[in-house]
Amino acid sequence: MEQVIERIGLTLSGMGMPRMAARVFAAVLVSEQGRVTSAELAATLRISPAAVSQAVQYLENVGMIARDREPGRRRDHYRLLSEHWYEQMFTSRDRMLVAIEGDLTAAVGAIGVGSAAGQRLDETRRFFAYLRGELPKLIERWREREAASGHAEQA
Repeated sequence: MEQVIERIGLTLSGMGMPRMAARVFAAVLVSEQGRVTSAELAATLRISPAAVSQAVQYLENVGMIARDREPGRRRDHYRLLSEHWYEQMFTSRDRMLVAIEGDLTAAVGAIGVGSAAGQRLDETRRFFAYLRGELPKLIERWREREAASGHAEQA
Protein backbone atom coordinates (compact mmCIF):
# COMPACT_ATOMS: atom_id res chain seq x y z
CA MET A 1 0.00 0.00 0.00
CA GLU A 2 2.92 2.31 0.73
CA GLN A 3 4.08 2.20 -2.89
CA VAL A 4 0.56 2.92 -4.14
CA ILE A 5 0.28 5.95 -1.87
CA GLU A 6 3.68 7.25 -2.94
CA ARG A 7 2.96 6.74 -6.63
CA ILE A 8 -0.42 8.51 -6.50
CA GLY A 9 1.10 11.24 -4.34
CA LEU A 10 3.91 11.76 -6.80
CA THR A 11 1.47 12.00 -9.71
CA LEU A 12 -0.75 14.52 -7.90
CA SER A 13 2.33 16.48 -6.90
CA GLY A 14 3.40 16.55 -10.54
CA MET A 15 -0.01 18.02 -11.36
CA GLY A 16 0.66 20.94 -9.03
CA MET A 17 -0.60 19.78 -5.65
CA PRO A 18 1.84 20.37 -2.76
CA ARG A 19 3.80 17.16 -2.17
CA MET A 20 2.74 16.48 1.43
CA ALA A 21 -0.90 17.28 0.66
CA ALA A 22 -0.70 14.90 -2.30
CA ARG A 23 0.64 12.09 -0.10
CA VAL A 24 -2.00 12.71 2.58
CA PHE A 25 -4.75 12.76 -0.03
CA ALA A 26 -3.48 9.50 -1.52
CA ALA A 27 -3.48 7.89 1.94
CA VAL A 28 -7.09 8.95 2.54
CA LEU A 29 -8.07 7.77 -0.95
CA VAL A 30 -6.65 4.27 -0.50
CA SER A 31 -7.80 3.74 3.10
CA GLU A 32 -10.16 0.79 3.30
CA GLN A 33 -12.41 2.49 5.86
CA GLY A 34 -12.57 5.66 3.79
CA ARG A 35 -11.49 7.77 6.74
CA VAL A 36 -8.32 8.20 8.76
CA THR A 37 -7.12 10.07 11.84
CA SER A 38 -4.17 12.44 12.01
CA ALA A 39 -2.24 9.84 14.01
CA GLU A 40 -2.92 7.19 11.36
CA LEU A 41 -1.77 9.55 8.62
CA ALA A 42 1.41 10.42 10.51
CA ALA A 43 2.19 6.74 11.10
CA THR A 44 1.34 5.59 7.58
CA LEU A 45 3.32 8.34 5.88
CA ARG A 46 6.04 8.59 8.56
CA ILE A 47 5.60 12.34 8.87
CA SER A 48 5.17 14.75 11.77
CA PRO A 49 1.78 15.76 13.17
CA ALA A 50 2.57 19.31 12.05
CA ALA A 51 3.05 18.13 8.46
CA VAL A 52 -0.27 16.27 8.64
CA SER A 53 -1.99 19.37 10.02
CA GLN A 54 -0.66 21.61 7.26
CA ALA A 55 -1.56 19.10 4.53
CA VAL A 56 -5.11 18.48 5.75
CA GLN A 57 -5.68 22.22 6.10
CA TYR A 58 -4.69 22.67 2.46
CA LEU A 59 -6.90 19.75 1.35
CA GLU A 60 -9.87 21.09 3.32
CA ASN A 61 -9.38 24.57 1.84
CA VAL A 62 -9.40 23.27 -1.73
CA GLY A 63 -12.46 21.09 -1.06
CA MET A 64 -10.89 17.65 -1.42
CA ILE A 65 -11.30 16.27 2.11
CA ALA A 66 -13.60 16.88 5.05
CA ARG A 67 -13.03 16.64 8.78
CA ASP A 68 -15.53 14.71 10.91
CA ARG A 69 -15.71 13.99 14.62
CA GLU A 70 -17.89 11.38 16.25
CA PRO A 71 -20.05 12.74 19.09
CA GLY A 72 -18.26 12.40 22.42
CA ARG A 73 -14.90 11.66 20.78
CA ARG A 74 -11.79 13.81 20.65
CA ARG A 75 -10.23 12.53 17.45
CA ASP A 76 -10.94 14.05 14.09
CA HIS A 77 -11.29 11.78 11.09
CA TYR A 78 -10.54 12.85 7.55
CA ARG A 79 -12.44 11.54 4.55
CA LEU A 80 -12.90 12.42 0.91
CA LEU A 81 -15.27 15.35 0.64
CA SER A 82 -16.93 13.49 -2.21
CA GLU A 83 -16.53 10.00 -3.58
CA HIS A 84 -16.36 11.84 -6.90
CA TRP A 85 -13.30 13.88 -5.90
CA TYR A 86 -11.88 13.62 -9.41
CA GLU A 87 -14.80 15.67 -10.72
CA GLN A 88 -13.90 18.39 -8.22
CA MET A 89 -10.38 18.50 -9.63
CA PHE A 90 -11.78 19.44 -13.02
CA THR A 91 -14.62 21.70 -11.96
CA SER A 92 -12.30 23.66 -9.66
CA ARG A 93 -10.10 24.33 -12.68
CA ASP A 94 -12.86 26.55 -14.09
CA ARG A 95 -11.58 29.55 -12.10
CA MET A 96 -8.11 28.98 -13.51
CA LEU A 97 -9.47 28.66 -17.04
CA VAL A 98 -11.53 31.84 -16.69
CA ALA A 99 -8.47 33.70 -15.40
CA ILE A 100 -6.11 32.53 -18.13
CA GLU A 101 -8.74 33.15 -20.79
CA GLY A 102 -9.16 36.70 -19.50
CA ASP A 103 -5.41 37.28 -19.46
CA LEU A 104 -5.08 35.95 -22.99
CA THR A 105 -7.97 38.09 -24.21
CA ALA A 106 -6.28 41.17 -22.75
CA ALA A 107 -2.95 40.15 -24.30
CA VAL A 108 -4.51 39.68 -27.73
CA GLY A 109 -6.19 43.07 -27.37
CA ALA A 110 -2.88 44.70 -26.49
CA ILE A 111 -0.77 42.94 -29.13
CA GLY A 112 -3.36 42.40 -31.84
CA VAL A 113 -3.90 39.32 -34.00
CA GLY A 114 -1.83 40.72 -36.86
CA SER A 115 1.42 39.38 -35.44
CA ALA A 116 2.65 35.82 -34.97
CA ALA A 117 2.61 36.32 -31.18
CA GLY A 118 -0.94 37.65 -31.30
CA GLN A 119 -2.07 34.68 -33.38
CA ARG A 120 -0.47 32.24 -30.89
CA LEU A 121 -2.10 34.01 -27.98
CA ASP A 122 -5.48 34.03 -29.72
CA GLU A 123 -5.27 30.33 -30.56
CA THR A 124 -4.35 29.58 -26.95
CA ARG A 125 -7.28 31.70 -25.75
CA ARG A 126 -9.67 29.85 -28.06
CA PHE A 127 -8.34 26.51 -26.80
CA PHE A 128 -8.93 27.41 -23.14
CA ALA A 129 -12.40 28.76 -23.97
CA TYR A 130 -13.19 25.50 -25.73
CA LEU A 131 -11.83 23.44 -22.85
CA ARG A 132 -13.85 25.43 -20.32
CA GLY A 133 -17.02 24.84 -22.33
CA GLU A 134 -16.37 21.12 -22.82
CA LEU A 135 -15.37 20.08 -19.29
CA PRO A 136 -18.90 20.23 -17.82
CA LYS A 137 -20.22 18.22 -20.78
CA LEU A 138 -17.46 15.66 -20.35
CA ILE A 139 -18.28 15.22 -16.66
CA GLU A 140 -21.98 14.85 -17.47
CA ARG A 141 -21.22 12.20 -20.12
CA TRP A 142 -19.08 10.35 -17.55
CA ARG A 143 -21.96 10.36 -15.04
CA GLU A 144 -24.37 9.08 -17.69
CA ARG A 145 -21.92 6.34 -18.69
CA GLU A 146 -21.47 5.24 -15.07
CA ALA A 147 -25.22 5.23 -14.47
CA ALA A 148 -25.84 3.19 -17.63
CA SER A 149 -23.16 0.66 -16.68
CA GLY A 150 -24.58 0.16 -13.19
CA HIS A 151 -21.38 1.32 -11.54
CA ALA A 152 -22.95 4.51 -10.21
CA GLU A 153 -25.09 2.54 -7.76
CA GLN A 154 -22.05 0.72 -6.37
CA ALA A 155 -20.19 3.90 -5.42
